[in-house]
Formats: sequence, structure tokens, C-alpha cells
Amino acid sequence: MADKLIIFDTTLRDGEQSPGASMTRDEKLRIARQLERLRVDVIEAGFAASSNGDFEAVKAIANAIKDSTICSLSRANDRDISRAAEALKGANSGRIHTFIATSPLHMEKKLRMTPDQVLEQAKQSVRFARNLVADVEFSPEDGYRSDMDFLCQVLEAVIAEGATTINVPDTVGYAVPELYGQFIKTLRERIPNSDKAIWSVHCHNDLGMAVANSLAGVKLGGARQVECTINGLGERAGNCSLEEIVMAVKTRKDYFNLEMNIDPIHIVAASRMVSQTTGFVVQPNKAVVGANAFAHASGIHQDGVLKARDTYEIMRAEDVGWSANKIVLGKLSGRNAFKQRMQELGVVLESETELNAAFTRFKELADRKSEIFDEDILALVSEESVTQDKEQYAFVSLSQHSETGERPEASVVFTMAGKEVHGKSEGNGPVDASLKAIESIVESGAEMVLYSVNAISGSTESQGEVTVRLQNSGRVVNGVGSDPDIIVASAKAYLSALNKLQSKADRVAAQG
Repeated sequence: MADKLIIFDTTLRDGEQSPGASMTRDEKLRIARQLERLRVDVIEAGFAASSNGDFEAVKAIANAIKDSTICSLSRANDRDISRAAEALKGANSGRIHTFIATSPLHMEKKLRMTPDQVLEQAKQSVRFARNLVADVEFSPEDGYRSDMDFLCQVLEAVIAEGATTINVPDTVGYAVPELYGQFIKTLRERIPNSDKAIWSVHCHNDLGMAVANSLAGVKLGGARQVECTINGLGERAGNCSLEEIVMAVKTRKDYFNLEMNIDPIHIVAASRMVSQTTGFVVQPNKAVVGANAFAHASGIHQDGVLKARDTYEIMRAEDVGWSANKIVLGKLSGRNAFKQRMQELGVVLESETELNAAFTRFKELADRKSEIFDEDILALVSEESVTQDKEQYAFVSLSQHSETGERPEASVVFTMAGKEVHGKSEGNGPVDASLKAIESIVESGAEMVLYSVNAISGSTESQGEVTVRLQNSGRVVNGVGSDPDIIVASAKAYLSALNKLQSKADRVAAQG
């Protein structure tokens, strides 16, 4: 009998720690529903104590998701743990994930606590959490750089207090596969009650080895849970990539001999949804979900694939959700067809009002673009979810003029606190002129640190998806806008980022 590998997705918590990747409650809920369709075992929905917004997001996901365990992160203190338990009340299956740093560097410099104090805090937090929920995960932050003797002492103690999952994070991406696998194995062999908990791995990708380290922790170390994110999203260089872990274990079942609940046909849809929601574009050569993942340019490769697919393909594109870009809807399509297609894509709108607004936007797009693809619908709904919020700025219209040898100029009309305003400016190009026209009115003083354009689907008729990253007073936010007109998409993205800068939601940074 093959063992089961538990897939723990932390896109909505650790993934959200990417600069500018914060998501609204509705965006998180939409992604959680897609993760449920993917049959993810555990969804870490957020860090309930970090802000009221995150608390509400965890609570909404716990109430809506029925087939996955919903988890909330918490630091090792009673306030965080109580807040997590409160947010998880409506869950069919809830888990509290509590953590405290155990490496000498973190204990001395960050926590300013002695090892004995950390040990006692870890025990008390797990004991307190077990009084509130039956499923408790404990993580020693920066566990891989911790002293082995001390780490064994802490983990033995928290298992005795009732921790059901022990997660050993490589918080800073320092590990090497063989050494990390041996590290997990040594812990399990040295801790007397190690068999009383499921062992988990959580690896960051700073040296590009997060997936390799996680798989070594599974194969060599005996871990049976992997913590990962869609597209490898996460702070710094990102986290272990869910799609790569899943397809590695499935493709090389001969080696890993593990079963999973995951239904991989929903992987590409989840990847697109996360990318379009956060504005983090998937690189074309990204394994499994990149646009070139199943493309063959070499003549020799093309010839081989045509004769026998398995000459150069170890996975089938359709098994992870890739399909030819098919036209799903057009301007003659009705409301029911639109609603049905959204449901197939994993998008559930909360009310008839939201559905009607999204359908109106679809009709407007269909009048401008003859072919409507799945990606267009996801982009349309993502943008609609932003406009549902009480936004400070909203795009109305734009006109611009540019010709060779002349300095481009643009005029932008948008609402500011519900009132229409007009901005006008010149620039180095039509995009620059348009954004300067907005800034001339708003005067945010924000610094643009990223401007990225991505075609949502093929052909010159495709919608352009623009990501704008702004930085101001220590805050970093991403704004995303889409439109067949790339200048309009740029203005929408800039206004979206400005709206996020206006948000007063405070977040507490977490590690794991």
C-alpha cells in the first residue's frame, strides 16, 4: 500500500507575503474555491491575528470550503491562537498552525529569548491550541538552522502536548537536498514520540532548491506533508511550487510510491487565477504551468513528438489542464451560458448583482473583441472584484495622441471619492503620458518599481494585462488592469495600485 502525501497549500498566507501580492477577502475566497476543486488537503487561508481583513478572509473561507481542512497561522501566544480559533469556528475541518523561532540567531536577535523561554512558550502555545481545536500544527521557525539537540527537545515536548503535525521549515532557503532529507530523518529517529505526529516540510526557494529539498524531505526524511504555493508564489525568491511537487510525485510514482488527493486537471486554472489576481506573471519556461512547458521548437523534438509523444513528453498537457485556446463565448451568448462557464472555471459570484455587473462587462468586452477566451473571463471577473470594493479611484475614460517626432499627450477621466476629475499630461510615450495625467491630479508621490505587460491570450486582438507595482512610505502594492487597449489597461492598473495604497489595513509580517 502506498502512503498518502498531504498537500498543504499556503498561497493565501505565505504566498501573499510577496511584495504587492496582498489579496482582498473576495479574491482569497475565489482562489480557495479553486484550491478545493484541485482537492488540496489543507488550505492555509491566512494569519487571522494580523489584521481584521485577514481575520474576515479566514472566517469566510472556513465557512465556505467544505472538502479541505482550513488552517490559520498564529504566533505562539494566546491572543493569536484565540483569534485563529475564532476565525475557524465555521470550518468543517479546522487547523491552527502555531510557530516560534528556534535557531540561535532568531532567538537572540529577533525574539530576545533564551532557549528555555522558547521551549516553554512552544509547549504552552500547543497546549492552549489543543484546548480549542483537535488539529494543531507546530513549526520551529528557521528550524533547519537550529541546534539539533535543542530542536529535538522542543519537538518532543510539543508532540507530547498534542501537536498533530510537525513542520520543519527551511525559512531562508539555505538547505541542500541530501542534507535536508537527512536532517528530517535524524529528527524522526532521535525523537521518541515522532510517530505520534505527521512530519511536514516547508522550503523556500532562495537557492532555487525548494522543490528538490521538499522532495528529499519526503523521500529521504519520511515527511508526509509538503507545504507549497501555486506558481511558487512567496516572498523573496518564493516557496516550493505546488504544481511541480504534484507532477513530480505523480510522474515518478515508481520512485516515490505515494498517493495524493490532488486532481491535476485543475492546476493550470489555479495557476492562471493566482497570476491574474496577484499580478505576478508566470514565466514562459516555468515547469508545468509556463506557456512553453509543452512547446517544442527544435525540429528534432517536433518530429519525435509527432511520431510518439513520449519521446519528449513525460506528462500530457491536458492532464494538468492545458488545452487549445478555444472560444468559449461571444457577443451573442446569453447570461446563463456566461454563468455556467464561470462555474466551470471555478468562479462563484456571491449575488445576482455581482453576476449582472460581470455579465454587463462581458458584453462590453464582446462588442470590442470577437473571441472571448477563458483567460479573458478570469481577468474580467478579477477586475470586477476590485471595483466591488469601496474604491477611492475608478477609471472612466482616456484619450491620447502620439505620432513620430511629436511628444505624446494624454487626457484621463477618473473618479476620485465619487467625483469625476480630469488629468492631462505629456510623456515619453502614451503610457507614460497617461499615468502622469493621473498622478497630476492624485499627487500620491509613489515610486513605480515595476511595470509589466502580458498578453492574456494569443493574437494582436488579445486583452493586455498590465501590472503596476508602487512603493510609498514603506508599503509595496501591485495593481492589475486588463483591456484590449494597452494604454487603458495601464491606467486601470495604476488606479488599482493607488486604491491599494489608500487601504489602511495593517499586516503583521509572518515567517514559516
